[in-house]
This record gives sequence, C-alpha cells and structure tokens, in this order.
Amino acid sequence: MQLTLTELQEQLQQWNGCALAEHANPVLGEGDPHARVMFIGEAPGKKEDELKRPFVGPAGKLLDELLQSIGLKRNEVYISNVVKYRPPDNRDPTDEEKQQCMPWLQLEIAIIQPEIIVPLGRHALGHFLPRLGMTAAHGKPHVLAPQQDDAKSITIFPIYHPAAALHNGNLRQTLFDDFAALKQFLDSHSPLPTPDSQSSS
Repeated sequence: MQLTLTELQEQLQQWNGCALAEHANPVLGEGDPHARVMFIGEAPGKKEDELKRPFVGPAGKLLDELLQSIGLKRNEVYISNVVKYRPPDNRDPTDEEKQQCMPWLQLEIAIIQPEIIVPLGRHALGHFLPRLGMTAAHGKPHVLAPQQDDAKSITIFPIYHPAAALHNGNLRQTLFDDFAALKQFLDSHSPLPTPDSQSSS
C-alpha cells in the first residue's frame, strides 16, 4: 500500500539512520501531493531547521520570487531536499549523507509522481544526471527513460540553486531565464491526463 506524505513525515521523525539527525530536525518536503513539478535542493539551512520546512530562508524567498515570475505558487508545486537534516554550519552534505537520505527522497518521488523534476544545484543534479555538470545541464530538459516497464519517463530540468545567486549576483538573471525556459517547457507539454479524466473503455 502506498504511503501518504503524512505517514512518511511520521516515519522520518523516528528515523536515526543518519548522524545529522542527532543535532538537527527532520525536514521533509512540502507542497501539492499531485504536483506536476518537483523542486529538489541539497539540504536544509538554519531557518529550515528551525521551522522544519524546506526553502523558508533567504534562498527560499528567492525561490518564491522565481516561481511567481512564471505564475506559480509554492502550494502548486512540491519542494524538497536530497538530505533531510541541516549539516553543521551549512556545510555541503557528504556523499554518505546524501546516500543515507536518498530513500526518503525516492519515496517522496514515488508518492508525488511528478512529470518534471527540477534539481536545484549540483548535489541534487548528481543523483539524476551524474555525468553532467550544472553549467552544461541547466535550463534544458533531459528525459530519463523509465526504470520499469510500467513506469513513465520523467523529465529532469536542472537549474542553479537559488543560494548560488545570493553569493554570485551574476547568476540571478540566469535563474530567471532558466525559470522562463521551464515555463515555456511546461506550456508546450500539456499535463498528462489523470485517471479521473480518462474515459473508461
């Protein structure tokens, strides 16, 4: 039986499979459980750890602005992170930490079943397109073939992490341009029909 996001949240509260859990709060994703688009960052920061919510600090404010620039709201997409706990001093997560937390992200993806996954930054990108760097991959759709016969393909649309633009102002316009390209892609690919909208044969 498929887990719900609420059940997943409860299970994450009890989990201690990552050393980061000893000193940080668990932060699961949030948003529309039926979202077409899922945004994935690297790990919670200070504000996210305090509020137990993803992307609510300075980078989150910029993400809200970027979403608004293409006519989307937070509650219309799903936003999460690869690592579910804040690394000390906001350092980059280690490969081991990413590997330990990856099953939680995979469960979120299985529940949401997004058509488009937007890795924000290289840590998220590395899981989906390990051979591509962000410089080459950003702002363009990359289709992942289904892993199983009955699964549908997923489009990976990498974009720089909003925090990168906070440190490097030159990236700010690139982010807005990439979000504009994402909107163009969304508009040109109509949503897949839901089971409710399909006529029974």
